[in-house]
Amino acid sequence: MSSRLESALRKHKPAFIPYLMAGDPDLETTEAVAHAVRACGAAALELGVPYGDPLADGPTIAAAGQRALERGTRMCDVLALASRLRDAIPIVLFTYYNLVHAYGLELFAQDAVRSGVAGAIVPDVTLEELDDVQPIFEKHGLAMPLLVAPTTPAQRAGTIARRASGFVYVVSRLGVTGASAAPNVDALRGQIAGLREATRLPLAVGFGISTRKHVEAVAPFADAFIVGSALIDAYSGTSGADAVRRVELLAYELLGSSFRGG
Repeated sequence: MSSRLESALRKHKPAFIPYLMAGDPDLETTEAVAHAVRACGAAALELGVPYGDPLADGPTIAAAGQRALERGTRMCDVLALASRLRDAIPIVLFTYYNLVHAYGLELFAQDAVRSGVAGAIVPDVTLEELDDVQPIFEKHGLAMPLLVAPTTPAQRAGTIARRASGFVYVVSRLGVTGASAAPNVDALRGQIAGLREATRLPLAVGFGISTRKHVEAVAPFADAFIVGSALIDAYSGTSGADAVRRVELLAYELLGSSFRGG
């Protein structure tokens, strides 16, 4: 049976998955922007949990996380925000193992699901460590999308894809997140073709997707695209209604005729 997250992504082609850092610049703005991206056509929402040592995050998202930490944003605040958004859009938390471990694996999975969270990405949990985490998530109905990097050998990538749930996060290029470097489309096309042989889950491309040109380049072969740094950059230094307007402008640029905002 497909998860709520997987089902939501299958209703769109390609599905738009925005990433927001919870608490940047404040939780009220995060909530307003979340409703805005949903109105603009987002199929699901990645909600970042601020963390002081975000190994997979580039400078934009790392700085957003630091701002959120300085505002005092904690895991419980992110879960409370997810609870308020639960009826609007499927939510995937993007967090790190230390935060989940400190919260308690079992309690985290329970509280996440109770808050309406559909899945959790924990990028620093390796394939070899999955058995310590994934069964607990599965027991509570929490999907666990997994990342496949451009350098991941084909056999290992296939194993990761088969172990993932919700969707497979296909990293478009080497390095950390960021809007400055474009995805390697030719390599991506071949990588996704190989992953199709290993899984029927939606394949979502992230890292470096920041323009309509990028979306059009990956749309023929990807099921979804993830936009994080470009979105955060769009409303950096603003809040409230101003942040919402800037996000709507970027969504219009990214989605073109698929844009559903007002």
